[in-house]
Amino acid sequence: MDFDIFLSIAQTPVEGQTPDENTMFSNFFEQLQAADQLGFGTAWVAQAHLSTEVQKMNKNPVVSHWEGEVGLCTDFFQLAHLMFAKTERINVGSAVMSLLTHGGPVGISERVGAFLALHGLNEGEKRKLRIGFSAGRFEFMALPYGIIPRDDVETAAWPALRGQIFAEACEIFLRLLNGEIVNSDMIRKTILTRSNFRSDEDWEKVQNAAVERDSLSSVPDSVPIPNRYVFEDVKNIPQEWNRDLLDLVLGSHDPELQKAINQILPVKVFNLSITPPELIEATHDRMRKHYHADGGPWKRNYMPRTLMVFVNDEPDLSNSECTVAAKEEAKKSLGSYWGALEGTIDPMKVTKAADNSVIGNVEEVARQIAERFHSDDCVMAWFDFFNHDSPRVIRNMDAFMNKVVPRVKELVG
Repeated sequence: MDFDIFLSIAQTPVEGQTPDENTMFSNFFEQLQAADQLGFGTAWVAQAHLSTEVQKMNKNPVVSHWEGEVGLCTDFFQLAHLMFAKTERINVGSAVMSLLTHGGPVGISERVGAFLALHGLNEGEKRKLRIGFSAGRFEFMALPYGIIPRDDVETAAWPALRGQIFAEACEIFLRLLNGEIVNSDMIRKTILTRSNFRSDEDWEKVQNAAVERDSLSSVPDSVPIPNRYVFEDVKNIPQEWNRDLLDLVLGSHDPELQKAINQILPVKVFNLSITPPELIEATHDRMRKHYHADGGPWKRNYMPRTLMVFVNDEPDLSNSECTVAAKEEAKKSLGSYWGALEGTIDPMKVTKAADNSVIGNVEEVARQIAERFHSDDCVMAWFDFFNHDSPRVIRNMDAFMNKVVPRVKELVG
C-alpha cells in the first residue's frame, strides 16, 4: 500500500479564527517538509481560482454556504517550483487543476512543458510533476475565462455540455503534451443526443432550442455543437523536455472519457472524495483493459484514493481518550465541510458514498484502513482538514507514518 498526502491550504474559519494568507502558506510549507521527511510519496495540492467569498455576492452563487476561501493555490506551477526546492524526495501533484481556466488547454499544456524543461535541468532529477486535471467542481471559477453558453441551445444544454467542453479540452491538452502539431479541425466534435442528459425533459429543452435557433421543420435526433476552441496549427515549445518526469491523472469518472484519452497518452484516474466502492472497482476493471500501452499494465495504486484522517495520538491521553477526542474532532470538521458544500454535491452521491474518513486512535485507524483498502491501493491522506494548528497536524502526520502505516502493513501482510 502506498501513502500520499493531500494539502488543501483552505483559508476557512475554525472556531471563529481564520489565519491570514502568510500564516496559511507558512503552515503549508511546514507540513510539506514534514511530509517529505516522513516518506509520503506525493504531495498533492488542492487547486482553486478566484475568491469564494466574493462569488457569494453574485446572482447565482455556486458555493453559497462556504466560509472563507476554498484554497489559496491559484498558480500551481509557481508553487510547485518552491515545493521541489524545499524538499528532497517527495513528488509534487495538482489535485486537481481545471483545464478550463488560465488560458485553457493550450496555455496549460505549454506551462507543463516549460516547467518540466526547467525541472529536468537538475542533474539526476527523477521526482515527478503529477498533473491531476479536471473540469473543476466550482463553475464560477471558469466563467471569467469564457466558459459560458454562447446561445440558447447551449444554455439549455448546460451543464451536460460543460462535460463535453472538458472532453474537447482534454484532447487538445494531451495531444500538445504528446508533441503533436494540433489544430481544432483534428479535435473531437460534440454532438448531443438523449444519452447526454438525465431526463427526457432536459433533452427536449435542447431539441426545442435547436428547432428555434436553426429554423428546423422537425425535432432533431442529435444536436451538433461548434468547437469551443478554434485555432490553426500550433505546437508547444520547449518540446525536448523529459516526459518521464510527467505523470497525468484524470479527475473524472466518465468511463468514455477515461477510455478516449488513454488512446493518446497514459492517463491515470483520481478517486474523488466521494466515490462508491462499486464504481472504484468498475474503474479498475475498465482501466486494466484501456490504460495506454505505453504506461505498462494497470496497477491499483495508479488511482489515488482520498482519505480524511482523524487520528489522535496525543501523549497526555489514554487510548480510549484518544478515541473520544478523535471522534469529536471529526464531528466538528465533517459537519462544517458538508454544510459548506451544500448544494454543490448530489445528495444521493453522499448517501451512497463509501466512508472517506478514518477516525480514532492509532490502532483503530490502522484497522479501518486495513479493512477498507486493498493492499495495492494508494491512500491520499488528508490531515489539514479544517485544522489550522500546524504543529498538531504534523504530529498527526508523524503518528500516521510511524505508527499507523507499520501497523497497517502488519495487518494486511
